[in-house]
Amino acid sequence: MPYVDRQNRICGFLDIEEHENSGKFLRRYFILDTQANCLLWYMDNPQNLAMGAGAVGALQLTYISKVSIATPKQKPKTPFCFVINALSQRYFLQANDQKDMKDWVEALNQASKITVPKGGGLPMTTEVLKSLAAPPALEKKPQVAYKTEIIGGVVVHTPISQNGGDGQEGSEPGSHTILRRSQSYIPTSGCRASTGPPLIKSGYCVKQGNVRKSWKRRFFALDDFTICYFKCEQEFEISLANMVKPRLY
Repeated sequence: MPYVDRQNRICGFLDIEEHENSGKFLRRYFILDTQANCLLWYMDNPQNLAMGAGAVGALQLTYISKVSIATPKQKPKTPFCFVINALSQRYFLQANDQKDMKDWVEALNQASKITVPKGGGLPMTTEVLKSLAAPPALEKKPQVAYKTEIIGGVVVHTPISQNGGDGQEGSEPGSHTILRRSQSYIPTSGCRASTGPPLIKSGYCVKQGNVRKSWKRRFFALDDFTICYFKCEQEFEISLANMVKPRLY
């Protein structure tokens, strides 16, 4: 049965499946540390281990999406078994008895619970309200007429002079003084262009699903081009290294 130690951590022995679908369970000592935001497991109680012996496994509570009792179809020959769903992995653990299993499931779900603020979230700060009340004056720019063409798959804007001709005075017919991509161009590889500006902000937020209206933690990244999200920070770093296209807004 799990107990609370002097550091207010939930501790106890459980059997964990060595590899998913292997059917081999190993006895380990678990520590649920909400202050450190992680679930750790050791070969034995750390008090009985040699000095400096570390955990043999760890799981951040941020990554846990659901903890539930395993169905007979999942583990037909393993009683008192429950499963931790974290990212794309499943961790099957076996408790000592029914009460032990329910206590661990409840403790893990409570520790990884996502709390969504009600009533529209936090109030805006004074600085934000002032900026909304008095928006900065926009700089007036001279209006210039452009002729838009598509040349070689690229959107080309050619300024039209006041006398009705295309381009600047004295330019050859058919020449284009300005070639530029459409302002709607957004890089499609990676969360941001490799030579673009740095991230404006990144971190974990809770996001409601489009189909299933449940809330899940996701790692968001914002730059001058896009706001995108990933399952975790590691997936974000891998996408930058491999230039994998993320989920975009």
